[in-house]
This record gives sequence, C-alpha cells and structure tokens, in this order.
Amino acid sequence: MHLKILQPSQVKTHIISGFLGAGKTTLLQKLLAQKPEHEVWAVLMNEFGQIGVDQQLLPQGDGYEVKELLGGCLCCTGQLPMQIALSRLIQEKNPDRLFIEPTGLGHPAQLLEQLTEPQWHAQIDMRALVTVVDGSRLHDEKWGNHNLYQDQLKAAQIVVISHADVMTEIDQSALLKLKDEYLAYSQTWLPAVKGDLLLSQIDLPYVGLERKIQPLIQIQKQLPANEPLPEIRQLPYHYIESSQDYTVAGWKFSKRWQFDFYDLLDVLCEQQDWLRIKGIFHTNQGWMNFNFNPQDLNYKSGEEGIDNRIEIITQTDRDWSNFESAVLNCRIDQVEKPQ
Repeated sequence: MHLKILQPSQVKTHIISGFLGAGKTTLLQKLLAQKPEHEVWAVLMNEFGQIGVDQQLLPQGDGYEVKELLGGCLCCTGQLPMQIALSRLIQEKNPDRLFIEPTGLGHPAQLLEQLTEPQWHAQIDMRALVTVVDGSRLHDEKWGNHNLYQDQLKAAQIVVISHADVMTEIDQSALLKLKDEYLAYSQTWLPAVKGDLLLSQIDLPYVGLERKIQPLIQIQKQLPANEPLPEIRQLPYHYIESSQDYTVAGWKFSKRWQFDFYDLLDVLCEQQDWLRIKGIFHTNQGWMNFNFNPQDLNYKSGEEGIDNRIEIITQTDRDWSNFESAVLNCRIDQVEKPQ
C-alpha cells in the first residue's frame, strides 16, 4: 500500500507595501478581519529595527499565524532569512492566504522579483502588489521626490490612498498629478478611509511588466556579436519596461559621475515625442531634479541621490542609442572611479 503525500497547494500571497506611516498596518488589520472562519491566514512582517511593534496590533487568535522578521530590510538584505522564514511558514502552517508587509524603507520590486522566481511557483500564487500612499500628505513634495517613495509606486499594481477622508483640495490636485505621472504603469487607484477595503478589491492576479535590464547601449555595441551580455550586478545600466501601449526607458549611473547642468538641460529640452521625463543628476550646479511634462519643463535643486537616474515615458518605439550618447557626453568627471 502506497501512501500519497499531499503537497500544499499554492498560497494566495499579497505584498502590502508603502512608505513610512502610510497606513499599511491599518489596511492589513481591516483585511485580516475578513477571514472566513474555517481558513488559516498568515502574515509575514518586516521591521527595520530590532523591536517589533506592529505584530502586537494584529489578531493573535486561532486561524491567524503572524511571523516577524526584525532588523534590516527583507527586500534587499535578508533574502536567505526571508526565504527560510517564508518556507517554514508555508510548510508548517499551510495557510489559505498569506500577507507580507515589508518595512516602509523596503523596495517591494526586489521582494516581488524574488518571490516570482520559479522556485516559488509551486508554493505561491502571487496576487497584485499593493502600495499604500498617505493621501493627506500628497501635498508634501519631499515625499513625492523621495527615490524610495517613487520606487514603491512604480512597483504597485494597486495603489491604495489612505486617509482619503481628510484630503485637502491641494491633496486632491496632487493625486490627479500623481496618477498622470504613473500612467504608464497601468495601476488601479483605490481610496480608503481608515483602511476600509474589501479583500476582493485587491485579490487580483499579479501581472508583471515586461522588463529588460541590460548594460549601457554603448557597452553592448562594444561586445562581440557572439558574446552574451554580462549579468547586471552594479551600475551603470539601462532598462526598458513595457506595459500596454507605453514604454519606459531608463538609465542609472553611479552617484560619483558628474554632469554639466546646462549641457544636460539642453539634451533633455531637445527631446521629442515623449510623455514624461524625470531625472535626478549630480551636476556642477549641485544635485538637480528634472520633472518634465509636455506643459511644464520643471527643474530645481534637490538633495543628494543614491545614484544618477533618468526615465522617459513614450508611446513610440525608438533607437535609444543617440539619447544615451548625448547624456553621456554631458559627463564632466574625467576619470571613472570605482563603484
């Protein structure tokens, strides 16, 4: 007689991301309250510090399993501990649904990339990634210009606007502008008051962007035709993301690279047939933020960035080599330093 070992079925898995204080835990509380009585739901939380607080705010009774990872960011520094904790949680508790709440200082795109690798396909049914944004702080440009804030928004398939009931007219105007800026990412925007959302509103299949990350185009041209592209591990690199009829072309360079501000401004102003240009550059006029739309070519000084970066959103395909060359020709530091 042969005994059949039952393998756990795929667990519907939700990533609830968002910047510091956005309202992730409040939303999670409301979602957990919708658990059917016969199901077991699990939560994997990540606190950047060494003392966990949010875990104590979640249900602790039967049918709930809450695991907390402390210290650092599971998105980028704790891959092995995260994978071990997640695997144990699934194998030992066999939950019907799983919620992952990374720290507000986390990069959900990196976490999503890990959990959509083939090794997890048999265990995880990834659902749409959710990013929570505090609607009452949309008027604060410091938040909107933060690199991490922008990265979390770009990773989102669903954006939940918390504190929607206390948004001012300025916040509402900023929300319309924000939706326009992230039009290429085909997101669903959901207002929420005190975290009140139905699970069905976010329980959608994960749909990934078609993304291609490669070395700089100039580097690619220097490689022999039969030589494979090197694996991307460090700056600089070039990437292209496609979604529906939109294309996002981007570049990231070391923060040590410095560019001539006026030469760079000329290059950006000369571009045609684009929907949005956004960039952060280390220039001879200091760190500068560029935020161009067809109506306004805005630029201003900003805080030091983690790298030089630029993105262009278009609805047409093009050969990006000329643009890359023009940007690199604006570089004024003579000797390339180690990353």
